[in-house]
Amino acid sequence: MPLDHGYGVLVGTLLSHERDTPDNQGRWFHVNLRVQTAAGTYRCAVDVDSASSAVGVQWRTFGVTARDLGPVATLTPGFHVLASTPTSGAVDLIRHPAFRPRGGCLFVTAPPAWLRALNQWLMSNAWTAGDNVAAATALESVLQVGSRTLVFGEPFTSGLGVHNIHQNQGDPAGSQWWDENGTWQDGATLVLRPDGGYAVFVSKFTSQASTTDDDGHPL
Repeated sequence: MPLDHGYGVLVGTLLSHERDTPDNQGRWFHVNLRVQTAAGTYRCAVDVDSASSAVGVQWRTFGVTARDLGPVATLTPGFHVLASTPTSGAVDLIRHPAFRPRGGCLFVTAPPAWLRALNQWLMSNAWTAGDNVAAATALESVLQVGSRTLVFGEPFTSGLGVHNIHQNQGDPAGSQWWDENGTWQDGATLVLRPDGGYAVFVSKFTSQASTTDDDGHPL
């Protein structure tokens, strides 16, 4: 089933970002982005760990081209609803060719330069695990105040904002998020680079599967 309140991408200019204060922000720890659009300033709460539960987080940083993004690359500032399909510009961290992990290294003794380069590319967007400080630092490494920023996720029901900026599929049976599992509705944060490509940060909780069926449920 889809996210309760829809899915889409916010396009705007990054004004600032700051971390939650761990002792007063509840169970889930975020880096909060302020993104400017013609409609006003949006708050985007990017999940970087749980503050008071045993569920950890994993993340990846990598790059994509504007061509990889399809129709999203040319959208005007504002929040745009996206259909959960492969052609709408939606993100799926398991199925999208530009967003899914590339796989492991090819191990040989004393590899030549071309194989070392290939291994580096293969591992350049592998999942990393760590604490909230490491995850927040990884996210902040791609953020550039003043740059065009794309944030994929679920819109707030009140006020201007986006949340569920993480993988939104693969939650286990019995969890409170099982009913929101779905394909082509994952969260992501992208920032335009000077070369015209985008730097990407994505995250998932350790309880979420890395392979799912057509309904987004774990395999």
